[in-house]
Amino acid sequence: MNPSNKLALVTGATSGIGAAFAERLAADGYDLILVGRRKDRLDEFAAAHPEVAVTAVTADLSTDDGIDTIARLAATEPLDLLVNNAGVSHYMPMAELPADKARELLGVKVLAPTLITRAAVGPMQARGAGAIINVAGMIAFSGPADKSVMPRRATYAGTLAHLVAMSQALSAELDGTGVQVQVLCPGVVATEFHTRQGLDLSAIPRMSAADVVTAGLRGLELGEVVTAPGVEDAGLLDAVFQADLAAFGGQSTHLATRYR
Repeated sequence: MNPSNKLALVTGATSGIGAAFAERLAADGYDLILVGRRKDRLDEFAAAHPEVAVTAVTADLSTDDGIDTIARLAATEPLDLLVNNAGVSHYMPMAELPADKARELLGVKVLAPTLITRAAVGPMQARGAGAIINVAGMIAFSGPADKSVMPRRATYAGTLAHLVAMSQALSAELDGTGVQVQVLCPGVVATEFHTRQGLDLSAIPRMSAADVVTAGLRGLELGEVVTAPGVEDAGLLDAVFQADLAAFGGQSTHLATRYR
């Protein structure tokens, strides 16, 4: 690796948003550690980008071994940027979601980004610089929706909500350290993500993965903690967060009247 180049680690780098991050970061001169399940795609990317150093790591982030492998890299490599992007969809009502798929989803979208971030954040603090992008989605804000909103996906929505709350709280923990944290929340994106689930969204307007990456990197420049590429009025997000804090601050040790 070129010591003058910045270094980024991207999970889920073989397609979609992760591949778009890899392309953009390579164009920006980053050396890359790319993580995915498909070795052929990782090797193809490395061969197509001889201008930067690319380390391809095959790992399954639904497993303890896969998570531990990448967490060790995050702890020992001098990362300037960590992009926790790996994901699986598994859109199903909870009662219909097989246990093995639930475990896979929680592994990839909760355990992996949490433990990889935990491994990276200490060394970033010690260096006084670095950035972490956790890729979630606007579904994190869909919890109050009624049953007319389909497909039902309680477990999936919960994993994304975890990433939002974790990223917000971690950003506060890291205030003043030089380390940035962002949770990137796109809506529907034109990738292979939904087709793997057997969903045909070709008739639905979708954002490009490249635009999501543009928003994420620009969001870091703007100092955003929550970046929503498709939300024009950022005041809507501010209203959500202020309402959250109002509810949090509105509690007391006395039983609320409505429960008496």
